[in-house]
Order: sequence, then structure tokens, then C-alpha cells
Amino acid sequence: MELKKTALYDLHKKFNAKFVQFAGYEMPIQYKNGIISEHNITRQKSGIFDVSHMGQLFIKGDKTLTNKLQNIFPTDLENLPTNHSKYSFLMNENGGIYDDLIITKIKDGYMIILNAACKEKDFKIIKSKLDNTFSMILREDLSLIAIQGPDSKDVLEQIVPGVSNLKFMSGNEFKYQSDFIYVTRSGYTGEDGFEISINNKDALKFTELLIKNGSNLIGLGARDTLRLEAGLCLYGNDIDENTSPLEANLKWAISKNRIKENFPGSKKIQSQIIDGVKKLRVGIKPEGKIIARESTKIFDENDNQIGKITSGSFGPSVKSPIAMGYVDNTYSKENTKIFLEIRGKKVVANICKLPFYKKNHYKGEINVRN
Repeated sequence: MELKKTALYDLHKKFNAKFVQFAGYEMPIQYKNGIISEHNITRQKSGIFDVSHMGQLFIKGDKTLTNKLQNIFPTDLENLPTNHSKYSFLMNENGGIYDDLIITKIKDGYMIILNAACKEKDFKIIKSKLDNTFSMILREDLSLIAIQGPDSKDVLEQIVPGVSNLKFMSGNEFKYQSDFIYVTRSGYTGEDGFEISINNKDALKFTELLIKNGSNLIGLGARDTLRLEAGLCLYGNDIDENTSPLEANLKWAISKNRIKENFPGSKKIQSQIIDGVKKLRVGIKPEGKIIARESTKIFDENDNQIGKITSGSFGPSVKSPIAMGYVDNTYSKENTKIFLEIRGKKVVANICKLPFYKKNHYKGEINVRN
């Protein structure tokens, strides 16, 4: 099967990107200066990410749409203001996560950003739960461009006046050229930033303007280290159909007033709140310089396997190896000593708080690190 290419493919080639296959697309993993340099540029200045492979699902309908979607997602959409976003989940009846997503209330319905590898499956699941009175379109004519980092506001404001007034997890429609774009103040790096939904035909020139204004193209490699430092989950690694939001330490993403209501997986969630969970996603810091990669086994001091690593890398901003994984809940307390089996040897590590690097989000007149 031929790999798909985004509207920015030729631009990536021009900047000497190294490509990888990801979710059926040919995507840039890094550019000539490498992942660590790209990571640091994003933390210190700003970086541009082509995330056009992700799904942009638009659902429109009458006033009953919100209530119908609340039967699908564990999110309080009734009280979500127009042009505001929530992180949420599409779940199965056992509380497992089909996908994690961002849902935004727009003037005539909802825009939902889906993970690239899940978007076709998600579309079918959601469509099966809605009747034909609602319009559902997975837009292929739109690109999604993220600009992240402390300078992203100033870079983007030069092209799209007014975006700097947005707060974290809010968005709006803006005029660009002869068309409209939709911008949200969000992202998946832990930094202040924006995601821009823009027509494919305008994406190249728009991105070239971002570069001209001082930003830099960043690949998926640095996006991964940035999100790991921020303690953010990668679907398929840290969460999947066999993990619940509570096990993933993501209870906060289920609206408090929805916990006792009905949605897919609600009974499982309610029982886990009462009874607790057997496994829990935690932060892990190996001692020394050895990196613990995905699937590394975790042991206790008596050589009993108690879990496994789901994401691991070197954290350029924290200057040490970092990892996330699931452990038996009895070992999830901060500073608990554990052992990682790496290349046949046991390496000492410690359970630590998440995130590794404090997130920097704009919530008002000042940026708030949390």
C-alpha cells in the first residue's frame, strides 16, 4: 500500500527531513540538527509540527447532538462553552480506551481531533452510536499544523492577529487570506502553543510564513520526548483498549458530574473508584544513564515482576533518562525503589511524580506552569 503524504511533504524534503512510516503516512522523524536540538528549540523558542495525519472529525446536528455525544464520551459537554476544548476518551464497555482525543465545541457542532492510527476505527464506532440525522465528516481537505514553545504566540500573532488573546484549551475561527482557519491554544508538548486547522491548499505558504517569522520545523522524534517529559500518554504505548482512564492516572479527564452517569465503560469506572485499581501508570527515573525502552520489565527487590515500561527515553530538558509504565498499585508510591531488566541486567530505578517537566500553559495574563 502506498504511503500517504501530507500537504507539507515537499517542505519536509526541502529541509532534509528523515522520514518514517507512521499510521500509513510518510512523516518526518527529525531534521538535520537532530532530535535533542529540535527538542531544546521547542522548549526555548518555538517549533512547528506537521500533525496533519491526525483525524479532524466534524459532527453537526440539532440541539439533541450534545446529549447524544454525552452517551459516547465521559465529558460534560452540556456545560462546555462554544470554542472551548476538553481532553477526553472513546471507551469500550469494559472501560478500555479506544482512543484519547480533543473535543471542541464549535458554533454548529463539534470538532474532534483523533489519533492518526485510530481515526478510521473511531469514525465507525461513533457513527454506529449516532443516528443518520447528524452529519459526520472526517475531513481530508484540511491540514493540522501545531506551533509550540514560548515564542509561538509572537510568531503566530504576526500572521493571525488576535490569537494571543486565546487561553489554554480555547479556540476560534480567524480570517486568513480569503479563507477561514480554526485555531486552538493547545498542543501535546507541555509548552504554550497552538494548533491550526487550515485548508491543504494554504498549508504550505502558511508554514513558510511561520518559518520566516523565526520558527523551526520539528519532527515526530522530538514531539515524543517533549510529550514524555510532560507526562502525556502516547496512544498504543501508554494507553490502549486494555487500560482504563483510572489505571492510566487520568481520572481528572472524566468530568466530575459525569462519573455517576451512564457512558461506555461507566460501570467499570465506578467500580474502580470504589475498589481501586490493580495497576497504575507512574513516572520512573532510572539511576545512572541507562535508558529503559518500551516493554522493559519491572521487578521488585524480591525479583517478582510487578509491571513494565510503556514509554522511555532520554529527557533533554531534565538531562536524565525518564520513563513511564504500569506497576502493581502497591508499588506506585513516590520514591519506591524498583528494578528494570535491561540487556539481561537489573538496573535500579525509582517511582517519581509526573510530569518530569512542569507544563507551561497560558491560562490568563501570565503563563501557568503546573
